[in-house]
Amino acid sequence: MNKTYNHSKGNKGEDVACKFVVSKGFEIVERNYRRAWGEIDIIAKKDNVVHFFEVKSVTSDYNETLGGHKPEENVHNFKIRHIRRMIETYLEEKCDGFETDFSFHVLCVFLNMRTRRAKVEWINDLIL
Repeated sequence: MNKTYNHSKGNKGEDVACKFVVSKGFEIVERNYRRAWGEIDIIAKKDNVVHFFEVKSVTSDYNETLGGHKPEENVHNFKIRHIRRMIETYLEEKCDGFETDFSFHVLCVFLNMRTRRAKVEWINDLIL
């Protein structure tokens, strides 16, 4: 897999994830919030709670060749440490620090490039 393909797949997956988040009643506040030590894919608000979403995308062809690879498996301990630091940074910069209610989620986006359809699985309220 080349880097351009993975970036394109990631962007398509994030687009699908944003539509999914909005369809669930969230307001997207930021997308691709970056600092030198990491990135948060989607930051949204709903009912005075800030929600942080990590998006992991796979294409159906790619998924089949890996024998059922689960995208959430890419949210490992190293990645979680970076996400935790990014959430802390965002809350300090943009909110009232840890006085702000927040939640962390993973959205797994399965892209079927042949049929041009996507499926989203939401892993809700993960503990960091």
